[in-house]
Amino acid sequence: MSLRVIDLFSGAGGMSLGFEDGRFGGGFDVVFALDNDPSAVETHNQNFSGEAVCADIENWLDEHKVPAADVVIGGPPCQGFSLLNKQRDGDARRALWEPFIEIANLSGARMFVMENVAELYKSPEADDIFEKAAEYGFVCSKTILNAADYGAPQTRKRTIIFGWRNLSFEPMFPTPSHSASPEETNLPRWRTVRDVISDLPKPTETEIAGEAPLDLHIKRNPTAKSIERYKAVPPGGNRFDLQRNAPEITPACWIRKKSGGTDLFGRLWWDRPSVTIRTEFFKPEKGRYLHPDQHRPITHREAARLMGFPDDFIFVGSKVEIARQIGNAVPPALAGAIAQEVKLALMPLKKSA
Repeated sequence: MSLRVIDLFSGAGGMSLGFEDGRFGGGFDVVFALDNDPSAVETHNQNFSGEAVCADIENWLDEHKVPAADVVIGGPPCQGFSLLNKQRDGDARRALWEPFIEIANLSGARMFVMENVAELYKSPEADDIFEKAAEYGFVCSKTILNAADYGAPQTRKRTIIFGWRNLSFEPMFPTPSHSASPEETNLPRWRTVRDVISDLPKPTETEIAGEAPLDLHIKRNPTAKSIERYKAVPPGGNRFDLQRNAPEITPACWIRKKSGGTDLFGRLWWDRPSVTIRTEFFKPEKGRYLHPDQHRPITHREAARLMGFPDDFIFVGSKVEIARQIGNAVPPALAGAIAQEVKLALMPLKKSA
């Protein structure tokens, strides 16, 4: 009998994939998912048999009965905690973990798994989450995990909170399956950019503005100046190389800014995991998103692979909407590793029920 999962703030379903798909872990049945992004919900419905609903979580909770579940998973919006958000104080999105915990309680779940940015770990909100969960009988523990340690070809550090009640033992966080230092740990090395995208051909089709992409491996339609900027960045380079090699086409604001942002306008390295893939990876001015040796940003297909989505996963939406779904996802490999520890904690209960 499968364990029942509710996925809140589910996005496209990276966490659902790790819990349900046997390629990543599996053993769970995602019976319900909820998100307020219509295209992400449609993507979830295309890939999973359980119901996915587009709604505001608080409005939905006021109007619907929560289905029964063994575990509730998900990541309340993280922008309120992120160091990228300079207006963090008082951000209302911080409070969305409260209905998450309420749904975990009402579903009858024995566990919940909450995922968020690494900054949550030391924030006052982590203490608030623990206190709120305790009101419903949940004991909590937290850690920071790096997705690269679990087979994702991307260095992405996330805070993971386990909440549990009526268990005979404390659930364990997953042990790494990969390592940056394989000679010291006797584990396989981190998976790299080369491992997951080097087999892809050069994209030949160019995106059409305003149209949803039929093929995720499509190139942008950059200006001649943009292409010259790409060419000025060597392997592993960044905006400072652009400034040195082609100051005449370097944005003036970058020339004035002498420090910070070493990933901006940077090239990925072939033999390292990707940097964290964010929602605007198709804009190299936003981060290290240039292809390792081709003069272009990475494609949506490359970004999806660097997140860990298999090619048979169906994305729905415009190129901007799909990029948002990819960048907001939990790497399925990380979710799968977490799922196996949740299964170990819950299966004895399921068998005895």
